[in-house]
Amino acid sequence: MNALAIAATGMKAQQTNLDVIANNIANINTTGFKRARAEFTDIMYETIQAHGMARQAGLEVIPEGAKLGIGVKLAAIRDVHLQGVMNQTGNSFDIAINGEGWFQVAAPDGSTIYTRAGAFNLNEQGQLVTLGGNLVQPQITVPVEATKVTVTREGQVYAYIDDLTAPVELGQLTLSRFANEAGLEPLGNNLFAETEASGTATQGTPGSTEFGTLSQGYLEASNVDPMREIADMISAQRAYEMNSKVIQAADEMSSVITKGIR
Repeated sequence: MNALAIAATGMKAQQTNLDVIANNIANINTTGFKRARAEFTDIMYETIQAHGMARQAGLEVIPEGAKLGIGVKLAAIRDVHLQGVMNQTGNSFDIAINGEGWFQVAAPDGSTIYTRAGAFNLNEQGQLVTLGGNLVQPQITVPVEATKVTVTREGQVYAYIDDLTAPVELGQLTLSRFANEAGLEPLGNNLFAETEASGTATQGTPGSTEFGTLSQGYLEASNVDPMREIADMISAQRAYEMNSKVIQAADEMSSVITKGIR
């Protein structure tokens, strides 16, 4: 009887599904977080009767065969890169992307990694950094004497200095896009790395073709929908219970056979 093993794969799948849902709910207030979705696929089938073959020599070919499924397995955990709600913060170093694109930041090893969380600040040298201290690329340095910093929708950064009548341009923020955002590797701390599956990053300025614009004083909220996650959690729980009932029924059927032999 394969029912025990098949139902066990179903229970394991729903445990993974619940883990993904739990992580979504845990990050409901994480800036720039993208909800994930567990994707499953059926396992290879056991052939009992091949398609398009006669049951016995000299008989007609049967139109349908018999293949028995042997369970389910995890295919992928996909990040759903949909736009989150824009929340106003009033902090001049908070920058949200409204549309497509990723901020580029420097990893400790010097490579470039990516984030949608624009909760930036200044380090001790006046350089624009993430909450984790990663330098924003291209590098922006704010003078100590600056009294105000503005960022345009197109990514130009200006500083206002008391002794100067005109603002000083500090640099240009750029964004990156990927052919397959779902292929980016999550690193934690709201950071993602480029992979072969994501494709090579394409850079551009905010507001240009296929790139979003920037909103200073805003942060992109998590795109987790609480009601949807609760519904998915209940569905996963019910599926887990049904698989456990299958195991119970299969065990009872096996015990009947065992008792009959005795």
